[in-house]
Amino acid sequence: MFIRMHIQLTQQQMKALHKLAEEQNVSVSALIRQGVDMVIQSSRSTSVEIKRQRAIGVAGQFTASDNAPDVSGKHDQYLDIAYH
Repeated sequence: MFIRMHIQLTQQQMKALHKLAEEQNVSVSALIRQGVDMVIQSSRSTSVEIKRQRAIGVAGQFTASDNAPDVSGKHDQYLDIAYH
């Protein structure tokens, strides 16, 4: 099911879309839907990539405190203490 929308394009965008549509033997609407799908997919993968880069960026930046030198082995115990 499609939902109708009104969008505004420049003359250059419309001209380029018509040319592509003709070359690919598809409608301008189909090209616009493909473009929307590409933006959505790109946004998702970029978001994951940004998160990955941030995680890599902070890895190794912190050291254990004097109060919890064994935090990697006893993290559950420290969390229990912190939350209660």
